[in-house]
Amino acid sequence: MTFKYSLRVYFEDTDAGGIVYYGNYLKFMERARSEWFLQQSIGMKSLMEDHQMVFVVSRTELNYLRSAKLEDILEISTELTELKRVSAVFKQTVTRNGEVLCEGQTKVGCVNTQTLKPSAIPPEVHAQLNRLMP
Repeated sequence: MTFKYSLRVYFEDTDAGGIVYYGNYLKFMERARSEWFLQQSIGMKSLMEDHQMVFVVSRTELNYLRSAKLEDILEISTELTELKRVSAVFKQTVTRNGEVLCEGQTKVGCVNTQTLKPSAIPPEVHAQLNRLMP
């Protein structure tokens, strides 16, 4: 299931020339992943409070194809593509009017908030995520 999240590019997201700073694509993708989790009724706050766990980024890879500019409306597509015992991989694409600007994937790992060590994804959360696999 692909989830779509839209946002506008603000001045704070750009360099002096009005072009989106490359690192901000990661910020945009993080927002979209967070909204994806919330859409699935899996909030990070509740994961921390109820399960003493959180998902942290362990790896990311991006391909920059075109530049986004000040006041552009961007759409970030997010799809869960891999699910393991302790980790998950998301494919994300940033588009403007259907044109792909940036694409990549991000691997997140489940970490215990008390020990800060890798931990298995709680069974009920894992089952819920597994139902969303393509």
